[in-house]
Amino acid sequence: MKLSDVPQGMVDWVRVAPSVLNGDSGTAAARARQVGDIQLRIIEYSAGYVADHWCPKGHILYVVAGALVIEHQDGKTYPLAAGATWHVADDQGAPHRVVCEAGATVFIVD
Repeated sequence: MKLSDVPQGMVDWVRVAPSVLNGDSGTAAARARQVGDIQLRIIEYSAGYVADHWCPKGHILYVVAGALVIEHQDGKTYPLAAGATWHVADDQGAPHRVVCEAGATVFIVD
């Protein structure tokens, strides 16, 4: 990720309407803003959420509240609790997905 051509600004996340996405189970309420080539998102995962796809995209993820697991298609897992981060570059390593047993809120840059 290269932070260039990103205009200075701020996002009042309370005013951004969420899009509710269904996983294989559970839901994810995603608030998103595109800032230049960078996407900023706050996602609230419901208890029992399992993503409906494997993702090869790069992300920087910060767990604001709750806990989740980043599961890689090759079986590797990264359990993350509030205050933890996880990061991966585009097309690096095995594709990944979110599994969230009890609910979590995350901030993602990609």
